[in-house]
Amino acid sequence: MAEHNPLQQLKLEDVIGDRFGRYSKYVIQDRAIPDVRDGLKPVQRRILYAMYKEGNTFDKNYRKSAKTVGNVIGNYHPHGESSIYDAMVRLGQDWKMREELILIHGNKGSVDGDPAAAMRYTEAKLAEISNELLRDLNKNTVPFIDNFDDTEKEPSVLPAKYPNLLVNGATGISAGYATDIPPHNLGEVIDATLKVIDKPSVSIDELLEIVKGPDFPTGAIIQGKNELKKAYTTGKGRVVVRSLVTKEETRGNKVNIVITEIPYEVNKANMVKKMDEIRADRQVDGIIEVRDETDREGMRIVIEARKDANIDAIINYLYKKTDLQVSYNFNMVAISDRAPKQMGLKDILEAYIKHQKIVVTNRSKYDLEHAEKRMHIIEGLIKALSILDEVIRTIRESENKRNAKENLVERYDFTERQAEAIVMLQLYRLTNTDIAELETEQSELEFQINQLTEILNDEKKLKKIIKSELRDIKKRYASERLTSVEEKIETIEISKEQLIAKEDTVVSLTKEGYVKRTSLRSYNASKPEELGMREGDRILFTSMSNTLEQLLVFTNYGNYMIIPVHGLQDTKWKDMGQHLSSRFNLKHGEEPIFARTISKFDENISVVMASKRGQVKQTLLSEFEATRISRPIVNMKLKKDDEVIGISMTELGKESLLFVTEKGLTLKYPLAEVSATGLKSQGVKAMNVKADDNLVFGELIPEEGNLVTVSSRGAVKRTSLDTFDAGARAQVGSMLYKDIKSKPHRVVAASVTDAGKDQTIELISETNVHTLRANEVRLSGKYSNGSFVVEEDAFGIVAHAHFSAL
Repeated sequence: MAEHNPLQQLKLEDVIGDRFGRYSKYVIQDRAIPDVRDGLKPVQRRILYAMYKEGNTFDKNYRKSAKTVGNVIGNYHPHGESSIYDAMVRLGQDWKMREELILIHGNKGSVDGDPAAAMRYTEAKLAEISNELLRDLNKNTVPFIDNFDDTEKEPSVLPAKYPNLLVNGATGISAGYATDIPPHNLGEVIDATLKVIDKPSVSIDELLEIVKGPDFPTGAIIQGKNELKKAYTTGKGRVVVRSLVTKEETRGNKVNIVITEIPYEVNKANMVKKMDEIRADRQVDGIIEVRDETDREGMRIVIEARKDANIDAIINYLYKKTDLQVSYNFNMVAISDRAPKQMGLKDILEAYIKHQKIVVTNRSKYDLEHAEKRMHIIEGLIKALSILDEVIRTIRESENKRNAKENLVERYDFTERQAEAIVMLQLYRLTNTDIAELETEQSELEFQINQLTEILNDEKKLKKIIKSELRDIKKRYASERLTSVEEKIETIEISKEQLIAKEDTVVSLTKEGYVKRTSLRSYNASKPEELGMREGDRILFTSMSNTLEQLLVFTNYGNYMIIPVHGLQDTKWKDMGQHLSSRFNLKHGEEPIFARTISKFDENISVVMASKRGQVKQTLLSEFEATRISRPIVNMKLKKDDEVIGISMTELGKESLLFVTEKGLTLKYPLAEVSATGLKSQGVKAMNVKADDNLVFGELIPEEGNLVTVSSRGAVKRTSLDTFDAGARAQVGSMLYKDIKSKPHRVVAASVTDAGKDQTIELISETNVHTLRANEVRLSGKYSNGSFVVEEDAFGIVAHAHFSAL
């Protein structure tokens, strides 16, 4: 006999594919996607069934939530208690459910995103409407399946006497599928169901006259009827949900903006916080205060505005930038015939009607069987009472109960069940009154049996019963619509002029990163050199601007920042201002190298960037426009140990680029040799820079002017730009300084000025600072070492040099 080998040789991809397929099937069918028939996910169905079975219904007292969660885990859903309790709490949250299925006593969370109290503190019971989902469950209406350990039975679906999938909606994410079905109005959904029963060929347009659109428990306004039609036809679509906003006049001719309804699933606290941040950052002009005045009377958020504020512009800005207006994406996926299916409104209603036909048919069969059994007993009892003396004599002559039954069957043709009922009959039941009651019950049973037989044999009668029950549910539970529907999605257009009061100002940025705007009054009352700075800091950028412009700041790490000028701190000229790191998350060693104020991201302007290791790139200014301005954005991808050393901006694009290295090599060529690329590129090779050399200068240069370079030995050299011959990109370049092998000059800084202009040069060593004007240095050609302006040994090695325009 061959030895059994338990090991199997299988391909990993086959095993993984098979296992993941099984897992996905489970997640889709039995976890995250609701059933089209009762609109419930398995965990929700199990919670409702567990409460129903335990008698924890609407007409009884509340019970501890922990008890229900324990029952569900122990009997039906062996998963984490938090996942079950969270699902249970959601079924009782009136801002999530259009019709709450569970009533909860205690803290059940809030629309602000607060969590519910722990399950040991809250109590719950089924809501009355849940009874309609569970009604007739004991009449074999739906299939029951074994629970996880085969010790109990649980329903695979609930009878659901109303279309719960549409009424309460659903949201869920599974493997490969997601679902987003909004809640609807119970009365409208039932009317639409009745319409489909009466007219199976009904069009989606006819249904949309009944179902106006989703009916969110939080109210609000839906915009986009065309999109609604698309969503209800295909199961996919996108509408806009907008808060209910009103204007309220207050004392002093001021107008407050009042919000009383917000979009479905929006966290109110987060929305109010975002609005307050907009106020604090002055992103929109005119907001004084944002208050949440919500109380037991209802929701109320108040935005207090200045008397001269543009109220409509503020509202539009908040619609655009906060959750005051959101998009709702329909993705109506449900389990139909054990498979996920994207369904339109009519598909869902047809699936529900099909389910109801099965439920009512099964219930009718069950009731008919029980009615016929009872009829059989009644017939036996009536017959027994008509020959009562003989029956009594027969029973008295019998030896025991069994013998009595046998004798009754044998002598009077009673059946076994009839004989059982006769021998169990109590003596007081032999009165004339009881005989009349039996005859009444017999006629009632005859009517019931006829009715049930008719239902089972006649489709029209079956539909009539379904319609009657639906109308009864509508009469008892339907409520007024909360959400209004508007024809078109309103486009929101906001101009800066509407949002921000235009105000002339002076913008400044220092090398160490202190940025501010200063009113003209403060600026004019001070001298330009009195700008508030730390010792050793210097001005990097200062310019006249206005509050409608934006400040672009570029850093040495290849990042840039966008700062709206109106969002800058308004500070006196003599004060320091705010550091960039208080607004942006800067890396260690990251500092600004260039700044410019702009009124728009003009596609005719390009930004040219050069890096220390010899890369250059050109990018159109329009590429720099960004919606998120709360963090630095990459504008040049840098390799390790590289950094940006030069930024230029041009509108002409006809200029030349000039590059200078530490070793005194220079290269000039037209900007046209550098193609425009996107923000994320690292550019192209600007110059062939050796491993032991670095670029110190790389910028656009004017047609006429001078290059000023400062060497580590204290030499300053001024060279006319027409000295440099045009080369080609990526060349090695030509020497600017004479090569002295024993004590070479190392270029520490370089600057270019237009012809006829002058600048201040500040030479800095470890211990000394020396200042001079560029025009004091005589012009010299290539291969000369310029003029020594400091005594090398006494002054020390020049580490830095700063240039300031005059």
